[in-house]
Amino acid sequence: MTIRVLLADDQTLLRATFRILIDSDPDMEVVAEAADGQEAIALASEHRPDVVLMDIRMPGTDGLAATAGICARPELSDVRVLILTTFENDENVAKALRSGASGFLGKDVGPDVLLAGIRTVAAGDALLSPSATRALISRFLATPDDDRPLTRPERLALLTDREREVMALAALGRSNHEIADHLVVSPLTVRSHVSRSMTKLGARDRAQLVVIAYQSGLVRAQPDG
Repeated sequence: MTIRVLLADDQTLLRATFRILIDSDPDMEVVAEAADGQEAIALASEHRPDVVLMDIRMPGTDGLAATAGICARPELSDVRVLILTTFENDENVAKALRSGASGFLGKDVGPDVLLAGIRTVAAGDALLSPSATRALISRFLATPDDDRPLTRPERLALLTDREREVMALAALGRSNHEIADHLVVSPLTVRSHVSRSMTKLGARDRAQLVVIAYQSGLVRAQPDG
């Protein structure tokens, strides 16, 4: 099945470069391009892409507001947002994850990494494993701020012990295969635990499940270094 991608970036040349790269993959196609956040929201509603490749810093409505706008619409619940930024440790990235983004990549990544990232979020997984992301989570997602938590901590009681265990390991950046090896179960079993946890906690995807793990105190942020 072809992965349908919406590009949102205010730089025309960069959008053209991304389009050439994505359209060159036989399993992907660019369905639309947006030059600002408001246009991204409108085009996401029109085309219902699988993935929105979203820049943060755009004139007018920026990528943060656009991410929140897309992820807040029930009819766009299947649309995944992948943040592209030159500011990998920017607090704005953490805000985007809280708003529902499925992960982020730096604009300096190679073509193969970008295409793999699109596939990852299109499949419903989070792009949260790099050490830079873990540091970002430690700095911002686990500290008090003006953003309300995604769910009440007491809702963790809805999870089984094994679901909480899997959720905690996912929050530490472990992949399904790594969690499966650690718990001596199959990756499919891990995916089932993750899916049930998302349903019980009302998480949009795995990225929000990780945010909830930190915000609820299930996992404590580790000091940098």
